[in-house]
Amino acid sequence: MLDLKYIRDNLTEVKKNIENRHMSADPDKVVSLAERRSQLIQELDDLRKQRNDNAQKMKGSMDAEARQALVAEGKALKEKIPSVEDALGATEKELEFELRRIPNRAHPAAPVGKEDKDNLEIKRIGKPTSFHFVPKDHVELGAKLDIIDFDSATTVTGPKFYYLKNEGVYLELGLVRYALDILQKKGFIPVITPDIAKEEVLEGIGFNPRGEESNIYTLEGTGTALVGTAEITLGGYHMNQMLDEASLPIKYAGVSHCFRREAGAAGQFSKGLYRVHQFTKVEMFVYATPETSDRIHEELREVEEEIFSGLGIPFRVVDTCTGDLGAPAYRKYDLEAWMPGRGDEGDWGEVTSTSNCTDFQARRLGVRYKGDSGKGFVHMLNGTAIAVSRGIISILENFQQADGSVVMPEALRPYLGFDKILPRK
Repeated sequence: MLDLKYIRDNLTEVKKNIENRHMSADPDKVVSLAERRSQLIQELDDLRKQRNDNAQKMKGSMDAEARQALVAEGKALKEKIPSVEDALGATEKELEFELRRIPNRAHPAAPVGKEDKDNLEIKRIGKPTSFHFVPKDHVELGAKLDIIDFDSATTVTGPKFYYLKNEGVYLELGLVRYALDILQKKGFIPVITPDIAKEEVLEGIGFNPRGEESNIYTLEGTGTALVGTAEITLGGYHMNQMLDEASLPIKYAGVSHCFRREAGAAGQFSKGLYRVHQFTKVEMFVYATPETSDRIHEELREVEEEIFSGLGIPFRVVDTCTGDLGAPAYRKYDLEAWMPGRGDEGDWGEVTSTSNCTDFQARRLGVRYKGDSGKGFVHMLNGTAIAVSRGIISILENFQQADGSVVMPEALRPYLGFDKILPRK
């Protein structure tokens, strides 16, 4: 969440940012509730002081009439204090709710726009793959290679789930290991995270675990939910801790399953593995000082570029517009790989994103640092190293051959034990 003082001192800027993000929030109400809270706190402090003074006076000697007046005053205070406490509690709860609706600031260079079509392309690596034959999409390829089975998964679990089979299993494991090896060389600590987190952690990171609009699967009656990304569990790892500035940046590479309800979205661009309810992902997560977070954000983007350049997959980098940032992100870059089976003639599809969330999540989760430069809230950054399902799409569609086989990227072959997948059907 944003600092309350910042909201109060920069109200016009905060309102403009909400408008640019096309979000609904009321900073005026936040300021009003904060003032009301301060008044109630002062009123409560005064009443408690009066109660204490009254108790002290009761200890002294006095006539019956004076004592009766003090008793009456004490009774009135005893009745009034709980009502003010209740009012303060209700005001604090409402203030917290309204404060959490206000999004993070946006980087001055972030493109102003409403949706992904307004994102700004800033780099392109490689050219869209061309073929001397009509290319297949990954759904058809996966079936003919017998490495992806959507039909059985639909029968067993439901739509938008899948089985990986045969070489598909090694392809997933190989992509995970390929990404981890790159990250380990860059100082990331590998972690296999839980697939479940408490709702308070999800809310701290910026995910809404409740309601119809939620993208999260809640586990009824437990106060927990399945995670949509290891960003959640890695962001909660140091919750309510004071970190030593000398230890920063702390860089984690988290492996987890990801569970998302949104996968049911209809449309050509959501077919097959592109939007599914469950997939495996390697996530980068960094705790940093405010002075270094912009630089580290660029480094995370460069790591993502290195991973996909190493695979030989054409991609472009886009600077995400304000309306597509999401509430926690200050700035976000997406990598979009060329997917020949996407649409009628191929198109770009998001395969990674990396966000600098500044201290927005840290304030909610209570993650601070202290050191020679002082103390404050850490900055939190995240980035996708590899979302396996979309990595598989990119490989199958870009490296398919006329005979229906798919050649494996050279960088993956040491992890796979084969250099090509042949059709079985």
